[in-house]
Amino acid sequence: MSWNNQGGGGGGGPWGRPGGQGPWGQGPSGSTPPDLEEILKRGQDRLKQFMPGSGFGGRGFLLSVLVILGVWLSSGFYTVGPNEVGLNMVFGRYVGKTTSGLNYNYPFPIGAVRKYAVTDRNTTSVGFVSRSDRTGAQATGDVPEESLMLTGDENIADVKFVVIWQIDPLKPEDYAFNVRNQQETVKAVAESAMREVVGRTQIQRILTAERKLIEPAVQDLMQKVLNDYKIGVQIIQVQLQSVDPPEQVIAAFRDVTAAQQDQDRLRNEAEAYANRVVPEARGGSARIIQEAEAYREQTVAEARGQAARFSQIYEQYARAPAVTRQRMYLETMERVLGSSNKVIIDQSGGQGVVPYLPLGALDSSKQGAAR
Repeated sequence: MSWNNQGGGGGGGPWGRPGGQGPWGQGPSGSTPPDLEEILKRGQDRLKQFMPGSGFGGRGFLLSVLVILGVWLSSGFYTVGPNEVGLNMVFGRYVGKTTSGLNYNYPFPIGAVRKYAVTDRNTTSVGFVSRSDRTGAQATGDVPEESLMLTGDENIADVKFVVIWQIDPLKPEDYAFNVRNQQETVKAVAESAMREVVGRTQIQRILTAERKLIEPAVQDLMQKVLNDYKIGVQIIQVQLQSVDPPEQVIAAFRDVTAAQQDQDRLRNEAEAYANRVVPEARGGSARIIQEAEAYREQTVAEARGQAARFSQIYEQYARAPAVTRQRMYLETMERVLGSSNKVIIDQSGGQGVVPYLPLGALDSSKQGAAR
């Protein structure tokens, strides 16, 4: 069976091409088109060279089919890396997942395999983008439509942060099939969660005390939303890169922050001074109170002793008034004159007796000699 050029008419050949040009772009109608039977015969001869025996009958054809089928089935083996999970597909339908190592699934076009790195950590930046310049250094660019957020006291804060996440190793099929654009979804959820947390907080707390409390709050809120989406993503960490007021008012906010720091410093100094002075004052007052109590006890004891002494002397005086009177006189004179300089004059002495005795001078001379 061959196609012959039917000369004359307009459509030489079965395709009716003008000018007698064949389907493979042969020359004009004067050239002979290739014989298809000859082409098939040559293909059979070449196939016989690879088949056992001299004839190419039904047995050889069956063996060829089996070889081709074996090669096709063997193409279903695949390997999964240690950080990956494989998802098996049959006619586009998910049928199961495989772990690392050598695995098998129906070959193409019946089956297909999707591999996901479930242990690799991914980074999503919100509020800025990183790009490499001509020298290879990393440069960052602001994205104001993502970073500018409204705070709880109706101020604006410029918040830039990074979300570190990974595919859930237990549910990679959720990551593959439940959401179309996984990274964009994670970024949208991160921005939404940050806006919600910032919207509940005053700007001064965001800039100072509660900055470290924002990160875990955003992480928990993101994980809750993503679990509701069943996206199969685990949030590892949320890191705040910078939290600043808008560029137009950042100088004023820095002045306010510096004033608050000065206020805290002066308050701490005042508290330290009070903690030092108050205990000293309390100690001084306690010492004065104790000294007064001791003086009172001493005075009362002395008064009681004097009263008891007076009572005893009165009892003796009542028994012998003259003797007691003389004794009291001598004791009083001893107490009064005992520590003073004295000169004794003998008024009853004769002419040969010195009328006075300079006891004070004698006493001074004795003290000088002792020295």
